[in-house]
Amino acid sequence: MYQKVSTDLHFVDREKKVEQYWQENHVFEKSVETRRKGAPYIFYDGPPTANGKPHIGHVLTRVIKDLLPRYQTMKGKQVPRKAGWDTHGLPVELEVEKLLHINGKDQIEAYGLEPFIDKCKESVWKYKGMWEDFSRTVGFWVDMDHPYVTYDNNFIESEWWALKQIWEKELLYKGFKIVPYCPRCGTPLSSHEVAQGYKDVKERSAIVKFKVKGEDAYILAWTTTPWTLPSNVGLCVNPDERYVKVKKDDTVYYMAAELVSTILGEDAEILENFIGTDLEYKEYEPLFPFVQPKEKCWFVTCDRYVTLTDGTGVVHIAPAFGEDDARVGRTYGLPLVQLVDGKGEMTKETAWPGVFVKDADPLILDDLKARGLLFSAPKFEHSYPFCWRCDTPLIYYARESWFIKMTAVRENLIRNNNTVNWIPPAIGKGRFGDWLENVQDWGISRNRYWGTPLNILVELAFINIWECESACRHAVGSIEELKQMSPNCPEDIELHRPYIDAVTITCPDCGKQMHRVPEVIDCWFDSGSMPFAQHHYPFENKELFHEQFPADFISEAVDQTRGWFYSLMAISTLLFDQAPFRNVIVLGHVQDENGQKMSKSKGNAVDPFDALETYGADAIRWYFYSNSAPWLPNRFYGKAVVEGQRKFLSTLWNTYAFFVLYANIDEFDATQYRLERDKLTLLDKWLFSRLNSMVRDVDANLENYRIPEAARALQDFVDDMSNWYVRCSRERFWVEEMTQDKISAYMTLYTALVTVAKAAAPMIPFMTEQIYRNLVCSVDPKAPESVHLCDFPACEESMIDAKMEEDMKQAMQIVTLGRAARNEVGMKIRQPLANLFIHAERDLGEDYRGIIREELNIKTVHFVSDASDFSDYRFKPQLKLLGKKYGKQINEVREALAALNGSAAKKELALNGSIRLSISTGEISLTAEELLIETAQKEGFESMSDKGVTIVLDTTLTPELVEEGFVREIISKLQSMRKDAGFEVTDRIVVYQNGNDKLADLLWKNREQISREVLADEIRLGETDGYTAEWDVNGEQTTFGVVKVS
Repeated sequence: MYQKVSTDLHFVDREKKVEQYWQENHVFEKSVETRRKGAPYIFYDGPPTANGKPHIGHVLTRVIKDLLPRYQTMKGKQVPRKAGWDTHGLPVELEVEKLLHINGKDQIEAYGLEPFIDKCKESVWKYKGMWEDFSRTVGFWVDMDHPYVTYDNNFIESEWWALKQIWEKELLYKGFKIVPYCPRCGTPLSSHEVAQGYKDVKERSAIVKFKVKGEDAYILAWTTTPWTLPSNVGLCVNPDERYVKVKKDDTVYYMAAELVSTILGEDAEILENFIGTDLEYKEYEPLFPFVQPKEKCWFVTCDRYVTLTDGTGVVHIAPAFGEDDARVGRTYGLPLVQLVDGKGEMTKETAWPGVFVKDADPLILDDLKARGLLFSAPKFEHSYPFCWRCDTPLIYYARESWFIKMTAVRENLIRNNNTVNWIPPAIGKGRFGDWLENVQDWGISRNRYWGTPLNILVELAFINIWECESACRHAVGSIEELKQMSPNCPEDIELHRPYIDAVTITCPDCGKQMHRVPEVIDCWFDSGSMPFAQHHYPFENKELFHEQFPADFISEAVDQTRGWFYSLMAISTLLFDQAPFRNVIVLGHVQDENGQKMSKSKGNAVDPFDALETYGADAIRWYFYSNSAPWLPNRFYGKAVVEGQRKFLSTLWNTYAFFVLYANIDEFDATQYRLERDKLTLLDKWLFSRLNSMVRDVDANLENYRIPEAARALQDFVDDMSNWYVRCSRERFWVEEMTQDKISAYMTLYTALVTVAKAAAPMIPFMTEQIYRNLVCSVDPKAPESVHLCDFPACEESMIDAKMEEDMKQAMQIVTLGRAARNEVGMKIRQPLANLFIHAERDLGEDYRGIIREELNIKTVHFVSDASDFSDYRFKPQLKLLGKKYGKQINEVREALAALNGSAAKKELALNGSIRLSISTGEISLTAEELLIETAQKEGFESMSDKGVTIVLDTTLTPELVEEGFVREIISKLQSMRKDAGFEVTDRIVVYQNGNDKLADLLWKNREQISREVLADEIRLGETDGYTAEWDVNGEQTTFGVVKVS
């Protein structure tokens, strides 16, 4: 029969046993293999990097990514799930630098590129085992034995193919551009990388006085980056705005007219007015003497990018450090002065050689102040980009880089994005859609070491472009092509630096030897290439790739909007001109209890392994599914997880334990019986209706990616099953004979539990496996060995009765109101009452009355058309309205109102809108507005109302009712003692009682009923033995004892 089920909540230990069972029996592999012929449902797993530890946010991403593939597998789909590892990139290099106690590119090259690359290969697997254990503990089913690895030669070769396709479409080019640049890492960043690292910072800006040539006047210009001032070669004004020559404290300035009062104050004297173009080519003296360019510079330019929202309406131009500056510089032929080196330090030409730019800001301001050229240096707060990998402030820096011309495919990107089901839609249309509308060319090259080499390869990947002395360029698209064109390519060439750097090819145009350009590529190109590169496409698995592209489902956190989501969309559009995924769930970040971002420095970070060990995977999974919409921030804290566990997991487990307990007592084997629908009770039919409604709702919600809604449908059903069906039916399981009614109860609850296990399996895979294997596999050797090898339950529409569900919902509401009324008057449910009166929209019928009687311990239930007869109404005059109207007769009115039959008067008022009174001057009529009406409960009744339903309890107790209440209390106390003494449900006992003659008489008088209920073979009065306890039974003190019969 069924294994005994403990009601303790030690779910973690049970989950470990389930995990072991899955591994030993290869259940995941079987779940994929058995659906091999099913329609494909494709899931892409965004690759984590194994040289960093998992955090609590990874629990959220893994449980969401696990849910839908499990569900679709149970729906009969073929769902391949291939794990991946993101292995290239600067984070790996930084980790190795720490390990080797070296810092920066110079020290890397001094250490040796080959041993450094070897260390990178080792480092990427530092936490591989931890990630695999973490994934198994969470229940994240994915093929980790055959993952795709971005540093694998096959993966890189596929990327080279992709880059060559882009090259041949003339969308890959080398350009001298202003790029976001990390001076610590010595490499540019792509726009989507920059988007991940903004911080709000407070810094000093500068309003600088530029001395006008040939005049005793200054042009006031504003900058937020004082370190760029030594490289200044021009100023810029808006050609259409109004500017002035203005005097303040004997000093003359040029600036925007609109900003004079803000900068100089109201008392400044306007000397002349200009339009911006009037100032064009006005010359000024250089701020610093560090360089003397050949080209003409240090004059005013015009461009409409200059605004009057901040500063002075004049900005300084340093073409080496800003895209707008560079564009204006090209227009006016300004020289490119770059007095900052690749390390972000001021060059030797300046007065601050070797000083980092941000540290140079105050030194430059001090210099200007000392020379009388600093008007002011106001503090301001703004959002500034930092390197997402090493947290260094970025600078915008002129340099040569390789770019993919994304601006050429902007419309294609937008069109493809519009085919995607974004969850929530606002991300696709807003955050992501806006990003595509303003897409920039992708700066794909990196001046680093560990990556895909550019011919084209991926982040910290090598670029596959070769150049020769004649400036010829060639993109290599495969290893075979490389070998065919190279005189020195090893047979087992590894596509990483420094090995690939040594390979030359013969130029197909001039015959000279070509050398690979030194860059590697953005590692986001690696992860964005995974749809095809994981299959070594197009060199292998062409058919397989086309079967598995695009993905039906992906999911990552919201920060991947401009990371993986974008790189996938960009590369797929460039190569295949279609979206790489059909549905995407964007996940919010996991926060602490107070809604704060988690971080080690704040001390509020949650270790995912500690959380899993404390609460278990199912509890955490359930919390993330049910707590809120997945795209909203999730506040993760123990109390919330435990509450979710209590409301759903514990309720389901205890219901399952209840079934197993009594099924084992009765040796009930569900396979030996069949469900006879015509013999089901109202409660049975109702539960089957609710069960099929639940299956329908969970199925529809998961099919449409509505996760919290699916969780809510499951939780509501389990609550109804446990707290209504089982509670209302429990005595059916207690009868000794195996009656048809008992069989129906067993089969109904068994079917519901097994169906819930299947419907909830994608969400809580561990607990449902335990329930299924015990309830099904223990009695049916032909059944699938795992719930995850079963089909998702099918809804039987014929068993759904919406009216029945609505009627039962009202019965539950009535019982809830009845309990509240009992609590109000202090009457326990064990005390029987004579009558319950119900005023509702309709009479539910005798079957429902019977359920209400049992649940509220009521002798008779009445549905009535009017509940007002059970309330007293007292009427008084509204003195503000009637005092003046009736004057001295107001006392007569008051007395006449007090003498009314309250119930009759209330009905008259409801029917006619007024009541009639006789006073000494004749008959008068009063409306509701002229009356104060007080409602009082009639003695012996207690009422409660909610949502159109009113119940009235008859609280009058007869001696017979009081005695029955005592008997029920005695039975309850003895049942509690059985449990506390550790007796089994089937143990027979002897009952002892001492110390209260009244209770002794009641015990003896009702000994047959009490003995039957508590399984007593004998009741002994006036003595105690065995397990004893003192009790207050409805105000009567006594001592009971219980002894198990051997």
